Amino acid sequence: MIFDMDGVLVESEPFIAEAAVAMFAEKGVTVGPEEFRPFIGMGEDRFLGGVAEARGVVLDMPRDKLRTYEIYLDLIRGRLEPLPGVATFIGRCRGLGLKLAVASSADRMKVWGNLDALKLPPETFDAIVVGEDIVRKKPAPDIFELAARRLELEPSACLVVEDAVSGVQAARAAGCRCLGLTTSFASGRLIESGANWTAETLAEAPADVLRW
Repeated sequence: MIFDMDGVLVESEPFIAEAAVAMFAEKGVTVGPEEFRPFIGMGEDRFLGGVAEARGVVLDMPRDKLRTYEIYLDLIRGRLEPLPGVATFIGRCRGLGLKLAVASSADRMKVWGNLDALKLPPETFDAIVVGEDIVRKKPAPDIFELAARRLELEPSACLVVEDAVSGVQAARAAGCRCLGLTTSFASGRLIESGANWTAETLAEAPADVLRW
């Protein structure tokens, strides 16, 4: 079982968008949180860079990304909660003897910050893959192929849980099955992108996803 993080284990997109808006404001540029939506799931370089390109702004990377993360980690303190069903679903997977991984396009700083805020120790998972571990981001399959290798499994033996269109496309390109959660995109969009099942959160995940 390979979990994306944002929109799957936690709803952090509003916080990272708020942090990005604040970072751009420090540069004297006013942007809205909705401008980041097309770049959900593509990693923070693209999340920030896509809006910067559209606005004709030149970012100072990685400094501006680091500043965004600093703001983000302040914002989530005491406010970040796991999405419904996370603990129960992970417990069910463990009970079935499944290997677990997190594969997030976010950088290590954000992933570890989220896990700490959620009180999910890294040891909860058999493997963790972050944005710095790969070159090609979603919708390229690289992140899920690497997660499968670290689990010592073939991608075809893995089920990915994703919420973004680019993530679903990446999962299917890797040869994984995919459960799409509708926290960021509608069910129809996720199915069109290749999701085998959809649900609102892990609390409503179809029983079939643990039986195939």
